[in-house]
Amino acid sequence: MTKRQEQTLITHQKLVDAAEDLLKKNGFNALSVEDITNAAGVAKGTFYIYFKHKEDIVAEICRGYFKEIEIQINKMSGSNLIEKLSLYFDNFMKAVELYGINICREWIRASIDPNTAPDNTDMSKWQYDVDMLKNILNNAIKNKELKENTPVELLTHLVISQLYGMMTCWCMSDGIFEPRDWTKKFADFQLTAILSEYLI
Repeated sequence: MTKRQEQTLITHQKLVDAAEDLLKKNGFNALSVEDITNAAGVAKGTFYIYFKHKEDIVAEICRGYFKEIEIQINKMSGSNLIEKLSLYFDNFMKAVELYGINICREWIRASIDPNTAPDNTDMSKWQYDVDMLKNILNNAIKNKELKENTPVELLTHLVISQLYGMMTCWCMSDGIFEPRDWTKKFADFQLTAILSEYLI
């Protein structure tokens, strides 16, 4: 890697780290490109070398967070499927709370009608989540935790509809309840029931 490529990666990471800190402290609505570049110690124009809009950098932060969840789950070799899914659900909703109601509304809007979502919206969020859940279930079949005839597609969409339903209800209620509480109840009371027919 050349010095210039190294510097490019460093600057990119500075912007992402600064944006994430500001997002956690002040929320999405208060986030501005100028604040991000000031916190990163770079010129405002530098931002636009890497990103078109503030939504783009937020989408990258969120994708990074969900990638970390996937890595965590892949390391859980001694855990059963219910434990893995419970961790995924809890971390999913932790991200919902962390990034706030406005980011969640963007995810939902892009998922419901991707053709009308703005160009700067992360329209692949729904598909990313579907693929991650399918991967967890398919690995459980390979590891003999689930029967071979497990309807992975059906179960994936049943489960993802619960997660997105909880997130949508949280947005509709303007954040008056704790999403992670609902997720824990779902994992404790419904998850085993949904999977019981297929668990080995």
